[in-house]
Amino acid sequence: MGFQMQPYGIQTMLKEGHKHLSGLDEAVLKNIDACKQLSAITRTSLGPNGMNKMVINHLDKLFVTNDAATIVNELEVQHPAAKILVLASKAQQEEIGDGANLTISFAGELLQNAEELIRMGLHPSEIISGYTKAINKTVEILEQLIEKGSENIDVRNKDQVIRRMKAAVASKQFGQEDILCSLVADACIQVRPKNPANFNVDNVRVVKLLGGGLHNSAVVRGMVLKSDAVGSIKRVEKAKVAVFASGVDTSATETKGTVLIHSAEQLENYSKTEEAKVEELIKAVADSGAKVIVSGAAIGEMALHFCERYKLMVLKISSKFELRRFCRTTGSVAMLKLSQPNPDDLGHVDSITVEEIGGVRVTIAKNEEGGNSVATVVLRGSTDSILDDLERAIDDGVNTYKAMCRDSRIVPGAAATEIELARRVKEFSYKETGLDQYAIAKFAESFEMVPRTLAENAGLNEMEIISSLYAEHAAGNGKVGIDLEEGVCKDISILDVWDLYITKFFALKYAVDAACTVLRVDQIIMAKPAGGPKRDQPAGMDED
Repeated sequence: MGFQMQPYGIQTMLKEGHKHLSGLDEAVLKNIDACKQLSAITRTSLGPNGMNKMVINHLDKLFVTNDAATIVNELEVQHPAAKILVLASKAQQEEIGDGANLTISFAGELLQNAEELIRMGLHPSEIISGYTKAINKTVEILEQLIEKGSENIDVRNKDQVIRRMKAAVASKQFGQEDILCSLVADACIQVRPKNPANFNVDNVRVVKLLGGGLHNSAVVRGMVLKSDAVGSIKRVEKAKVAVFASGVDTSATETKGTVLIHSAEQLENYSKTEEAKVEELIKAVADSGAKVIVSGAAIGEMALHFCERYKLMVLKISSKFELRRFCRTTGSVAMLKLSQPNPDDLGHVDSITVEEIGGVRVTIAKNEEGGNSVATVVLRGSTDSILDDLERAIDDGVNTYKAMCRDSRIVPGAAATEIELARRVKEFSYKETGLDQYAIAKFAESFEMVPRTLAENAGLNEMEIISSLYAEHAAGNGKVGIDLEEGVCKDISILDVWDLYITKFFALKYAVDAACTVLRVDQIIMAKPAGGPKRDQPAGMDED
């Protein structure tokens, strides 16, 4: 019998196989290191010259993108501390829809500076209190940097909308922001409700069709379905629409029934009555004035035959989300079973046509006049990954539109705001006494990450850029930012690069919250992972 060592200390308390990390070196610095790795990944894709990442997820799907929200979603981040940053960026994505990259990169920079302070001998709680003071001061300063007169905006004025949207779209698709912004602005202005605060992002749809180029893209008032009409009628103008959610077909009875047939005549009569019944149903729909039938499920052969006879156009939309949107576009009510529709349940459509775009047959339902509650951006591009990336840029534009409907105030873009914040927070740190001041000074330095990264990604000399920015701002030119194309510092009101105040506000707030949460951890206790078969991740959401 071998000599067995008795467990002692914390090992006696916990089950065997657990891990317990505590203290500065093991827990805090390890956590900070994991977060730094994550922010190093996203940081290089910050700004218009950001690099793309190739992410292949667990289902072998390839993403080529510089959109931080997509990148961190598809990386399955395991480390618990880095997960906190991912959650912060997701919160930003839900709240505003843009600025996820700033959140992660800024939080990573704060933590990196916190590590230097910890190595100097500061306690994490002092760093947290310094960071909290600094973010409160930052919010104060940020309010002073808001451009005068930007709080009232006419959300129907395309130029004002594009001006605020340009920075968000350019950071995803640099060089194509003018085409994209005008598409997004058109689509958003068309579906804007009476009260802009109720703007619904889902009302701007994107349909991606291979072939052509971005300049072939267009905005359609109404919906574009990626399917052909079922029957032979391919074009209808100014028609009423009947929508049946459960499909157009003869339904079997609810209960099981057996029919005993004695002779051939009875069999013939039986099939005749079925035919007559279907004809009666289709005729009832045709008599109600509907010219288009939209079905949410299968369409029976016999039903289709009678639809053709009564000159009804038949569409099939299998996705129930798309069916709901179609009802929103046409203002119709989806009926459960095939019966004569009420006049109130019918929708109206200006034209439904089947067209061929780049070898794909699409059905275009247009509604120009009344309830144009859905607009569709038809995107063209040469490869799937380009189209996916364009779609993300458009999503960002639409989300920015929603944010500007809530709060349209803007602050200078192109790192002008960040340098001004860095300068003023640094001055604020000199007035503080106590150990907080070191943390506040480091917080101010963290803002330099934005101009440094922008310059780095554009291949400029970052030290020169930052020092000349500081010099300009010290001289009182608070709106000087980086002109990435010429590689010099310029007044951004000439360049016309503006960021939404609300995006910056939430991004910085979430970043500081995440960084402080990570710094507050001093022990990590991990139980032994449960044995048994591995659970698969739940399948992702579908396109709709």
